Amino acid sequence: MAIALTGARIFTGETFLDRHAVVIDGQRIRGVVPEAEIGLAERRDLGGGLLAPGFIDVQVNGGGGALMNDNPSVETVRTIATAHRRFGTVGMLPTVITDAPQVIAQAVKSVTRAMAEGVPGVLGIHIEGPFLDVARKGAHAARFIREMEDADADAIAGFSMYCPVMLTLAPNRVTPELVRRLTQAGVLVSLGHSDASYDEARQALDAGARSITHLYNAMSQMTGREPGMVGAALADQESYVGIIADGHHVHDTAMRVALAAKPPSRLMLITDAMPTAAGGPNHFELQGRTVTRSGGRLSLADGTLAGSDLTMDAAVRHCIERLGLELSAALRMASLNPASFLCCAHELGRIAPGYLASMVHLGDDLHVKSTWIDGQ
Repeated sequence: MAIALTGARIFTGETFLDRHAVVIDGQRIRGVVPEAEIGLAERRDLGGGLLAPGFIDVQVNGGGGALMNDNPSVETVRTIATAHRRFGTVGMLPTVITDAPQVIAQAVKSVTRAMAEGVPGVLGIHIEGPFLDVARKGAHAARFIREMEDADADAIAGFSMYCPVMLTLAPNRVTPELVRRLTQAGVLVSLGHSDASYDEARQALDAGARSITHLYNAMSQMTGREPGMVGAALADQESYVGIIADGHHVHDTAMRVALAAKPPSRLMLITDAMPTAAGGPNHFELQGRTVTRSGGRLSLADGTLAGSDLTMDAAVRHCIERLGLELSAALRMASLNPASFLCCAHELGRIAPGYLASMVHLGDDLHVKSTWIDGQ
């Protein structure tokens, strides 16, 4: 029998509704109807709060104590997805950062298997590196960073035949021709970890690059005479930008600049989460180096930021409480916008008939009370 969720305000992805119900039939939403018109369905009263489209995170290195690079297995994928689900994430790209080729290949294999086995919330993989710029490596291990060759492009294009692939690369280290080859094969190319000039970034965008990885972080900054990658990202009206709203990676004023410059539909909240997030320990090992959590900030011994301790619900709250963003805008940055980036906005990012029943129930304090993925 269908289930009718009642008693909560509903954000459909477009508008707010009161005294309405979401009717779930199996994995999908049958309808959003006035409570008086539910008909034959089992009623479940949520007791207040807000029912919204579930969060989608395109950059998740770890969570719940697990790290993709450390053990790129199906069990690691499952642990990370389960940990972040408790904080409203209904869809994610488990992320493997710069590493040996066999580690990256195993991560792709494990994510593909996890999707085949129906691990809830796994939408594909994000490969961040190894085709980066050492000058902007951040916490990536320099020994694994290398140039992209034709065989690498062919291999990654091949990966995309098995599961959706997002690839972060440096536009001053990968030619526009290779970027174009990747995008034509269906790879979601993102630009990051690069000291590229504005022109180099612009050429990669023109070749089909679709997004910018963690805007402002690990990239050439904007100046009056050389706009750099930040300038290219802010000026371009088509590309998406991921942004880490944790108060450590990006100053609130810089976030406001991005909000003013980019179309509202092109901003995505991301976590760049590490094993400490979503219930993990205070420190972990990253390729032989210790990363420590202190005051919500993750860093290597030399102070370099190494991912985040963030969850998506906390990112939404940051945008509302610190930036004064409207609730609807913050929720879209966490759901509909990343769904559009991943080309799955016909199934995720809205509460509407025919969409997957992947939703988050938030309390009045915007903390997560429960999460549905595909009706469960």
